[in-house]
Amino acid sequence: MEDVDMEDNKMVSVQYECETDISLELDCEALAKKVAQSVLELENCPYDSQVNLVLTDNSGIHEVNRQFRGIDAPTDVLSFPMIPFETPADYQILDQDESFFDLDTEELLLGDIMISAERVISQAEDYGHSIKREFCFLVAHSMLHLLGYDHMVPEEAAIMEQKQEAALEKLGITR
Repeated sequence: MEDVDMEDNKMVSVQYECETDISLELDCEALAKKVAQSVLELENCPYDSQVNLVLTDNSGIHEVNRQFRGIDAPTDVLSFPMIPFETPADYQILDQDESFFDLDTEELLLGDIMISAERVISQAEDYGHSIKREFCFLVAHSMLHLLGYDHMVPEEAAIMEQKQEAALEKLGITR
């Protein structure tokens, strides 16, 4: 596991696990770290942070989606935030509660991301952009969920879309 420097010397670590034989032909761990760093910088995260990322296939994500969300179908990405942000990226919630930090590393535990490699490939084709761009988009999208953002109403969706694009644009990852 390699750490990536964030502005003002904050670090982000990604615990990466691949549960599928489907290859995206990308360095998923390195890309995920860059995208996570970009999102956390834009969201002014004041802590060293940690994210768990699992790359799986449609059957793997289908089972988790059924088990945890009651939706009996595969999806592209699932996010499991650790922190119950009342306001997105409002880190004041952490001032009173140390349970969101790893006791050994002192990193902020943001949560878990699960991505279907099959959906990355098919959606990249459907949207007419690269597999790299689709994978990075899903990581950025999920990182925002881990920070308390949602897209249940059009106003929230517009905010998330703008933030996703800003994080990817900062890295030169465009459509």
